[in-house]
Amino acid sequence: MGAYTEKYVKIDSGYMGQLEEWSEVVTECRDLEECRAVLHDALNEMKLAYKQMGRAIPPGKGMLDGCSVEARHVGQEA
Repeated sequence: MGAYTEKYVKIDSGYMGQLEEWSEVVTECRDLEECRAVLHDALNEMKLAYKQMGRAIPPGKGMLDGCSVEARHVGQEA
């Protein structure tokens, strides 16, 4: 299945986290550390839900370290 690429964006209320390969897994928190933890929990919950529904879990990119982090402010160029 491989690992997923995590993307974090600074927003007015804190941070938004999302998985690039599975865009339905998204969260928003006040700080980056909390956002990362909540995103990982959301991923586990989505995996369970997909298994219960008999749906295929989207594959990750299989990155060696398990994640890629990009943190920027909305509207700021990457």
